[in-house]
Amino acid sequence: MTLIVRNLSDQLVNLVRDRILSGRVAPNSAIRQDALAGELGISKIPLREALARLEQEGLVQSHANRGFFVRDLSTAEAEEVYHLRLMLEPEATVTASRNATEAEHKIAIDTLATLYQVTDEGGEGVGAFNRAFHLALLQPSGQLITVNILERLHVLSERYVRKHLEPLGRDERANVEHQEMLKVWLARDYDRLHALTTAHIQTTLDDLRQQLPIAA
Repeated sequence: MTLIVRNLSDQLVNLVRDRILSGRVAPNSAIRQDALAGELGISKIPLREALARLEQEGLVQSHANRGFFVRDLSTAEAEEVYHLRLMLEPEATVTASRNATEAEHKIAIDTLATLYQVTDEGGEGVGAFNRAFHLALLQPSGQLITVNILERLHVLSERYVRKHLEPLGRDERANVEHQEMLKVWLARDYDRLHALTTAHIQTTLDDLRQQLPIAA
């Protein structure tokens, strides 16, 4: 694999983030810096810088004299992340629906279609396209700070989405909910959209409360 030097930092952040979010690097496991640097043909210095950025995002944590580890999934983190989404996302989605252009309608429609396809194929990109779909419903809001915060929350949510979709039938239910959300988003049915978005996020959190261990 060859990396472009001038974009090395951003590329490393994206590469390691994708491996974590896809589950290729499991929760609680160490980031093997020597092996990864050797695989990519780089020194460990830019890799450590990328890992420090991912620590700020909340995906990894450093331990003195031990290096970086992927953060474990936890009920406490899920509660915080999804609570913040419940506070911000329904209203921002309504504002985006109000402002969205025909071109932005097409982006949302095409993104959901791709999510359907990836889900049917059992591909690794389900979490990423789930995130992309929600962001397509948010971007037209014009609320740059709010969208930036929600984008970060969706990155943190992505591993929990993978956990949430493990039980049989969850992906079909999620796709039905997404289709209904898109329908009312396109129709500018604001009250219904707010209610559906809230229910979609809350249901996921309720499911995760049953799936994740509760800290003693």
